[in-house]
Amino acid sequence: MAKAKTVKIKQIGSPIRRPESQRKILIGLGLNKMHKVVELQDTAEVRGAVAKVPHLVEIVD
Repeated sequence: MAKAKTVKIKQIGSPIRRPESQRKILIGLGLNKMHKVVELQDTAEVRGAVAKVPHLVEIVD
């Protein structure tokens, strides 16, 4: 069985003064502190969540 592809996501923006929906997206991605990096499976759902908050997160190589 092949290894599942993963993507590393880093929080680069603060959720302060952001809409509640954007805060919930960050929590859903497992991010809650600045410069925290999480490794998640590379799925359409994760890519869609990242696309909704591109000003708060970046994909790390």
